[in-house]
Amino acid sequence: MRGIGIRGSRGGRGLVAVLLGLTLLATGCGEDEPKSGPEKPGKSTQVPDGPSTATVAIAPEHGADGVATTGALKVTAKGGRLVDVTVKNSEGSAVEGEITEDGSGWRPDHALATGTEYHVEAVAEDRHGRKAAKNATFTTVVARDTFIGYFTPEDGTTVGVGMPVSLRFSRPVEDRKAVEGGVEVTADPGVEIRGHWFGDQRLDFRPKEYWKPGTEVTLSLRLNGVEAADGVYGVQHKDVTFTIGRSMVSTVDAEKKTMTVKRDGKVVRTIPITAGEPATPTWNGQMVISEKHKVTRMNGDTVDFEGEYDIKDVPHAMRLSTSGTFIHGNYWAGKPTFGSVNTSHGCVGLFDRRGGGDTSTAGSWFYENSIVGDVVVVKNSKEKTIAPDNGLNGWNLDWGTWGR
Repeated sequence: MRGIGIRGSRGGRGLVAVLLGLTLLATGCGEDEPKSGPEKPGKSTQVPDGPSTATVAIAPEHGADGVATTGALKVTAKGGRLVDVTVKNSEGSAVEGEITEDGSGWRPDHALATGTEYHVEAVAEDRHGRKAAKNATFTTVVARDTFIGYFTPEDGTTVGVGMPVSLRFSRPVEDRKAVEGGVEVTADPGVEIRGHWFGDQRLDFRPKEYWKPGTEVTLSLRLNGVEAADGVYGVQHKDVTFTIGRSMVSTVDAEKKTMTVKRDGKVVRTIPITAGEPATPTWNGQMVISEKHKVTRMNGDTVDFEGEYDIKDVPHAMRLSTSGTFIHGNYWAGKPTFGSVNTSHGCVGLFDRRGGGDTSTAGSWFYENSIVGDVVVVKNSKEKTIAPDNGLNGWNLDWGTWGR
């Protein structure tokens, strides 16, 4: 059978038009057409009648008492997503928390306080924007006992580059992970900071190297409601911020009997010293100044040197260890002693005058130019390295071990 020729005849053009029209008609009525498409601008979407398909659940249940301060408070949504969750205590203070990215849940950022009533208000939406809400009130467990953390350094202070953040807890900590979760140390500019436990009542934090001058360090304590041991809960919610001042690191060479003082990496002074005598040598290692006293009493009875000395007016004394090591002014040894003989019971002595009033002495100069947190490094002594927990001297523990 021959095909129909369409070449340019008028009849052919009509047939083409008819066929095109049929094609368009078929396309417009095809089964593949979507039943609904994006709404045109300005066209309103009709919300279906009826209640929201979203539901909200709050744990613990309304009216619950003796609720755990961690892990018990949970807000969840089904058939929709959470859009607002508010948790406040009886005094109106809000609990920090965040809705998950998918809107399915909410958790508090930190532990709740003990013996406290909380009120929860939660709202969820379904896909049509219809809201569902739920409220609940509950009371947390009453603490059998409490603990706090005593911290160093103090809020608002300026300290040396060697100053760690040191926390001493008033009661032994059994659940270290829980307590660690309630403590955060941050720095600006940022640097990695790790914590290390010394026993069950002390937790120190530091970076790998000394802090950079000008760094602002913040200790955030969120221990309120943290259970450190069975029935023993924290009560602190506090932020402490301190600033790192200029760098000053002084190196004592016990063999040469000199101390080289570097400020911001440059040598500013070399001072003759007297260190521990052969029977009582000075600790080696990195030590951090933790206290300053313009005049203080030093009694050998307090550090196992019964009856050997009792000096009531030691000038310009700065503590380097808990066990009694100081760097201080010395007026009772003759000036030729410094730089030539080691005569102390383990301290580092600098020439000074009685009363500490002579500002021209080495002891006075070093005292006035030092701040808490400055570092004194002792080398070439016949003694071993000082223990990292003897004072604020965690720098003597290598970074690989620190944090374990």
